[in-house]
Amino acid sequence: MRPVLLLAFASCLMAAPLEIVRPIVSDSDGGAALPAAFEHLPGETMFFSCRVAGYQKTSDEKIHLAYSVEAFDSRGVALTELFQNEITDEVTPQDKEWMPKIQTEVPIPPLVAPGAYKIAIQVEDLVAKAKAELTVPFQVRGHEVAPSDTLTVRNIRFYRGEEDAQPLANPVYRSGDAVWLKFDITGFRYGPKNKIDVSYLSSILDGAGKVLWTQPEATSEQTESFYPKHYVPAVFSITIQPNTRPGPYIIAAQVKDSLGNQSYEARATFTIE
Repeated sequence: MRPVLLLAFASCLMAAPLEIVRPIVSDSDGGAALPAAFEHLPGETMFFSCRVAGYQKTSDEKIHLAYSVEAFDSRGVALTELFQNEITDEVTPQDKEWMPKIQTEVPIPPLVAPGAYKIAIQVEDLVAKAKAELTVPFQVRGHEVAPSDTLTVRNIRFYRGEEDAQPLANPVYRSGDAVWLKFDITGFRYGPKNKIDVSYLSSILDGAGKVLWTQPEATSEQTESFYPKHYVPAVFSITIQPNTRPGPYIIAAQVKDSLGNQSYEARATFTIE
């Protein structure tokens, strides 16, 4: 029986494996953990933290950990640059229950699609030559824009006011009203550093298609970003002048993607009573 007892004793002396524990995703620095079903919003900053268990020490009671934290969207595209750091500290026998803490901010880009996202954490114990990793899921409630292989316009909608939450089911206006039109541009090409060069020029047409007015200058978006923008939100407004003849009218938007050498025209009809 002695070999069995020795084996059991040796097993008790084996060190616990390196492990990432107690992950917390919060909406404030040091805040409580949010439930897994919580939906984060585009443009917000999350606060992430976790602990490291099962680390080993040197003969002089020192620890040395290297770690990284990176967030990904539902397609596996990184939201921000990889965050890397190291932890070096002295851990005395009195601190045997202490666990090193990893913490960082995770910003969500403003123009992201809804879906299941994740935070990937990797830790390496440079003393024990051991590694551990953990994936923490989170949900994002974004604006849905269907993808396209070519330049196009999605989600055309009319409003009475710029800040209105719900679009008009029936876009009917009267003299003096402000007409607000919003739509999303997608299917454009990217340059280096996810550069985009998109513009749109809006015109007002009568019901027969005759051009009555055109913007003097196109609205353009020329930006670079670490995370590739899935779409460009566009907005156009005009105030109906007194004595405008009742009837149907058309807003035509000429959209251009300079980097992809693409163009597209979108049209939307509204009525003046």
